[in-house]
Amino acid sequence: MKALFLEDVGKLALRDIEKPVPKADELLIRIEACGICGTDRHLFLGEFPSKPPVTPGHEFVGVIEAVGRDVTDFEPGMRVTGDPNIACGHCAECQRGRVNLCANLQAIGIHRNGGFADYAVLPHKQAHLLPSSLNPLHGAFCEPLACCLHGVDLAKLKAGSSAIVIGGGVIGLLVVQLARLAGATDVVLITRNVEKRQLSEKLGATATLDPSSGGDVVEQVTGSSGLLPGGADVVFECAGLRQTVEEAPFLARRGGMAIILGVLPQGEKAEIEPFDLLFREVALVTSFLNPFTHRRAAELIASGMIVVKPLISRTIGLEEAAGVISNPAIAGEIRTLVVPQH
Repeated sequence: MKALFLEDVGKLALRDIEKPVPKADELLIRIEACGICGTDRHLFLGEFPSKPPVTPGHEFVGVIEAVGRDVTDFEPGMRVTGDPNIACGHCAECQRGRVNLCANLQAIGIHRNGGFADYAVLPHKQAHLLPSSLNPLHGAFCEPLACCLHGVDLAKLKAGSSAIVIGGGVIGLLVVQLARLAGATDVVLITRNVEKRQLSEKLGATATLDPSSGGDVVEQVTGSSGLLPGGADVVFECAGLRQTVEEAPFLARRGGMAIILGVLPQGEKAEIEPFDLLFREVALVTSFLNPFTHRRAAELIASGMIVVKPLISRTIGLEEAAGVISNPAIAGEIRTLVVPQH
């Protein structure tokens, strides 16, 4: 079988290796699709901690080819999505129910071989069933959707609330849909790309803004004649940029919240204004990974309540993956999926 390996920072190589054999509690998955995430590019650049040599790819879907001897809840032929984040279950954070903060967290595609391969192994407890009738490309969106669900859970959106989403990538466009499902009546998407703004309006955004069009973004949104005078109940930062992280709290209303979902390179700094946060009592919250949300994500994808087809920019083979990961995303790209040719 073929598998893409991150051999070191800045070095990717496609290898021919033996097909893995599942352990007693594992599933052998024939990979149908795996999304290229911004985190994969951070791994390549050394901006996110990992353990090379390792096969990246944590947004995968596939069909079970074999099961370990102790597995009774899955069988060959089933389609599953894999939750890549494996918590130990024993550390202090796991005992508090904060499995995303596990001191011994192991992530498939970061610490263990992932989905940029013909086959991968997955602990059966990390697998979630998808319908056999589902387009397998759609199943590759379960992991990013699970992360978005955690952020929206933290926001505690209520019917009639308002939200601002900064960033028109896959995370931002999924959050737009989740915010509307949660009952937000006003959802503003801020992104430079015109196609993403237009798509967001089809997916539920009630207004959009091009931050490069001139003028102060905060004033255009929160000013007396802005899109959301006074600001939003919740601001979701989904772009992963220093500038947008710094801007997000100022877009929230008094007593509102800014949630950081975007991933900045490890070590990058951003400035905040504590006086403003304090005197407007704006909560600055971070959202990490997907604690107990992957099953819900799978159900939302399977039901069709979250639309993902227009988020697929292109599909590529394993042979092309290294070139795509090692270069910046092309303009307007939302999600590129790697589809192994078996």
